Amino acid sequence: MAEPNPTAGVIIIGNEILSGKTQDTNLQFIGQKLAELGIRLEQAIVIPDIEATIIATVNDYRARYRYVFTTGGIGPTHDDITSACVAKAFGVALVKHPEAVRRLERAYQRAGLSDERMKMAEVPDGASLVDNPISQAPGFQMENVFVLAGIPSVARAMFDSLAPTLQGGPAIIAQSVDGYLAESTLAKQLGTIDEQFPNVEIGCYPFFRNQRFGANVVARGTTASEVHEVIDLVFALMEELGGEPERPD
Repeated sequence: MAEPNPTAGVIIIGNEILSGKTQDTNLQFIGQKLAELGIRLEQAIVIPDIEATIIATVNDYRARYRYVFTTGGIGPTHDDITSACVAKAFGVALVKHPEAVRRLERAYQRAGLSDERMKMAEVPDGASLVDNPISQAPGFQMENVFVLAGIPSVARAMFDSLAPTLQGGPAIIAQSVDGYLAESTLAKQLGTIDEQFPNVEIGCYPFFRNQRFGANVVARGTTASEVHEVIDLVFALMEELGGEPERPD
C-alpha cells in the first residue's frame, strides 16, 4: 500500500471570479505545487464575498483537510472581508499585527499609510504572517489555514514563501496520453488497467480538437515506475485501436 499523503483544500473567494469577469489561475498553480510537495489536493471551491459563506466554508474545510488555502479578499477595499471572516471562523478578534504595520509603513513611505491601506495589516489574533515579497502586504496563517492574496503573482510569491513550512509525503507524479478515440471505446480496457494498479489514479477526459473527438487519459500516483507503466499500457492500447496516441507532457 502506498504511503498516504496529507490532504488539502482550496477556497477561492471573490465575486469577480463567479461573475466571469476575472479568470482564476491560482488553483492550477497551487495544485501543481502541492503535488510536488506530496500533498493531495482533495477539493476546491469558488465562493462569493459573503460573510456567512466564507465562515462556514473555512470551518468546513479546516476540519476536513490537513491544509487549507484561501485566495482573495485581503486587500484595502470594503469588499475585502476574508481576514475578518477567518477571525470569526476561529472565534477570535481581528487585530493589527505590529510586524504587518511595520512592513506597510516601509512599503508606503512616500505615498503614506492611509486607513484603507492599514486594513491590510489586520489579521486574526494569534495568526502568523505569510511573507509577500512583491507588495509587502502580508498574508497570514491561522492554524492549518493559509490566507493568500487573489492577485496571481502575489499569491504565487506568498505560496513559495510558505511552502518550506508544509509537511508533505511522496511527490505526486502525473503523466498523460491523448488519443483520437471515444471514451466508450477505452472504457472496458481502462477498467482492467485500473484494477491492476490500485495505487494509481486513472482518469479519462474527452476533448474535441482539430475537428476530431478524443480522450485524454491521466495517471497520477506516488511511484514513478507504476505511473510510467500505466501510461505505456494506455499508449499501447490506443495505438492498437487506431487512436494515434500522443504524450502531451
